[in-house]
Amino acid sequence: MSVTGAELLRRVREQIREVDPSEVAQLLGEGVTIIDVRESEELESGKLPGALHVPRSYLETRIEGLVPDRSHRVILYCASGVRSAFGAHTLMEELGYEDVESMAGGITLWKDRGYGVEIPRSLTPEQRQRYGRHLLLPEVGLEGQQKLLDARVLLLGAGGLGAPTALYLAAAGVGAIGIVDDDVVDLSNLQRQVIHATSRIGVPKVDSAEQAIHDLNPDVEVVKYRRRLDASNVMEILEGWDVVVDGVDNFPTRYLLNDATVRLGIPVVSAAILGFEGQLSVFAPRQGPCYRCLFRQPPPAELAPSCGANGVLGVLPGTMGMLQATEVVKLVIGIGEPLIGRLLIYDALGTTFTELKVRRDPECPICSREPSEIGDDELGAFPDYEAFCAAAG
Repeated sequence: MSVTGAELLRRVREQIREVDPSEVAQLLGEGVTIIDVRESEELESGKLPGALHVPRSYLETRIEGLVPDRSHRVILYCASGVRSAFGAHTLMEELGYEDVESMAGGITLWKDRGYGVEIPRSLTPEQRQRYGRHLLLPEVGLEGQQKLLDARVLLLGAGGLGAPTALYLAAAGVGAIGIVDDDVVDLSNLQRQVIHATSRIGVPKVDSAEQAIHDLNPDVEVVKYRRRLDASNVMEILEGWDVVVDGVDNFPTRYLLNDATVRLGIPVVSAAILGFEGQLSVFAPRQGPCYRCLFRQPPPAELAPSCGANGVLGVLPGTMGMLQATEVVKLVIGIGEPLIGRLLIYDALGTTFTELKVRRDPECPICSREPSEIGDDELGAFPDYEAFCAAAG
């Protein structure tokens, strides 16, 4: 004998716990995970403040990523309480969650009772199509994509590292990308700097990169700085950016960048390449070590030759640049474990990754001080790092 839908729903409700909207209202912000199991288009009418969104059809496959602790209290809701009831039953009976409830009456009753809703910002139909694969990821979703669209990321250099980083950040939907580079495109760049093209040889790199970015994603704002970063302009250029991507190729600029970003509190995703090896780390002020904690003194020049003198495998900056882009996305959205306090070393010939711990130096000449005190005089000017590095070499 077949069972009707109404009978099945009645049986499910006998086996789960339903909670009244009044109780849910008191639990907002109290550490309970509230999940909206409606479809994406239903969110446009509003959702419970702070609620996570997982469509009912994806609940079983995504719940562990959102709530790994099966004893944690979870409240599901939908439009009327039907889909959330079936979802709660599945989580308890099939996945072993111990404390799952369905909100009776769904968001319809919630609104009828006069409780407030949060209206999510919406994407255009074109944006939903462009970023559709991001929206499917529960760790990103609509909220994460909005963070990317609002983000401002500054790239130091439009060369080997900046090229893939810029392209992938533009593709991901980063709203504003700044590019600092005073060079022009040269034929020798094209072996690795994939953002440029043969047709743009002789064109300023900032202009060439802007064209490639807009060809990929015309909605990205590109801010161009056709100049070399130095002590006279570093604070003006860095102010207002959320994350800095370090693709420079010399120690004086890296030390200057470190001083300025520690003072401003801006995280830096830093990479370096040479020959067949790449290095990557994230320097987040007041969260972990800074660049001077890792390199208190610059190495002698013979131990740190440039790519122009030593050579570099053309695909290596692509590998490291994409890793930089990944770290930027994690920082912007606030997911995963960024490489703060860790140095990743990649050997292309052996296809090996080695991770080293980097600890904050309590006597670091930069990050051990108050940010406002970073500088070499009462005006807050920066040291002459060209002379500093020359003396060390």
